[in-house]
Amino acid sequence: MHRVAPATDTPVRQESLRAHNLSLTFRQIVGAPAPISRIELAVATGLTRPTITRIVDELLAGGLIVEAGPARSGNSGRPRVGLSLAPTGPAGLGLDIRVDALSACVVDLTGTVRHLAFAPRPPAAADTLARLADMGRAAMAAAAAEKLTVVGTTLAAPGPVENAGVVRFAPVLGWRDVDAAAALRHALGEVMVDNDAGLAALGELYASAPALRNFVCVSGEFDIGAGIVLEGALLRGARGWSGSLGHVAVTADGPVCACGATGCLQHYAGLQQILAPAAPAAAPAPAVAIDILASSGDRDTLAALDRAGTALGVALSALINIIDVDTVLLGGSYSLLASWLTEGVERELNRRVLTASWAPVSVRPAPLGPDAAVIGAALSAIDRVRQDPNSWLARA
Repeated sequence: MHRVAPATDTPVRQESLRAHNLSLTFRQIVGAPAPISRIELAVATGLTRPTITRIVDELLAGGLIVEAGPARSGNSGRPRVGLSLAPTGPAGLGLDIRVDALSACVVDLTGTVRHLAFAPRPPAAADTLARLADMGRAAMAAAAAEKLTVVGTTLAAPGPVENAGVVRFAPVLGWRDVDAAAALRHALGEVMVDNDAGLAALGELYASAPALRNFVCVSGEFDIGAGIVLEGALLRGARGWSGSLGHVAVTADGPVCACGATGCLQHYAGLQQILAPAAPAAAPAPAVAIDILASSGDRDTLAALDRAGTALGVALSALINIIDVDTVLLGGSYSLLASWLTEGVERELNRRVLTASWAPVSVRPAPLGPDAAVIGAALSAIDRVRQDPNSWLARA
């Protein structure tokens, strides 16, 4: 059967049409690679020039755009005035939990990072949210000093998240069914919570060239996660839980995982598992410790890195055979270890991906690396204004 839209008797009111046209015009400015003129906006949107003039005036008055000098033009004569996003006004706040640290980030409407701060992760998991609240308040104050108003906050959490606030399972933190959004709400206002791997992929998508539209960003801060981007959009899944690559089985048997299964990728490519042969005690910065040991030629560490690269390649091959992407980004702490992991991952991809002989998969370190999740979290918060500026204008 063909799926059809349900019939509706609700008319499109003038106010709804105005809001739609304003959002449409604003998204053209957001997506323009250079300052765009009013005439170009009229052509791109199909709206009349008087309508574009009214919308542009409203966006200027609301502090969302600025006149940024001449727009691109191939014609001689008087240059057209270009419009671009304002560097002041609304901003997004991102928070992230790492193996060895907590981080807070503010990005403005242009996507520029305006504040990035770190603090040691408390040894007691119960203190983590309190410390994040303090960092969030400090980030908001720093934003206000630069004439920025934080309009949304997103926490990157290491585990599956439900209802944009409840972290279902984060074994390293000892969390099960923790309502992180509620715990932060008193200090920071409304907070969204999302999976860190997906947010890292979102951050890398914004930071990369437009040609990168289909990729997997795999990172291993706590559990190994894979953020999947298809045709320039983050693949979330039915409940937003996609990307738990660390719990893909890479052997028929193996150690029992915290999830209850056996043979999970996590036990072969997790940072603590790579480090364990050389340093059984948990290291506060495992990726740095691994890199130092590998650079010094430690045999146990080099062997563990080879096993990790092979296991990652096996798991990623199965994923790529299903979703068909052309690039693997080694993100998070894996970006620091890319020189040790890439060969093993490429070897397995070339062996196991069906199309590899005529369309090899590129494997490379992710540009943002360990900062990707917190930047992606901040971008996801400001992206709500980018998609629909009407709420900001009403507030302004």
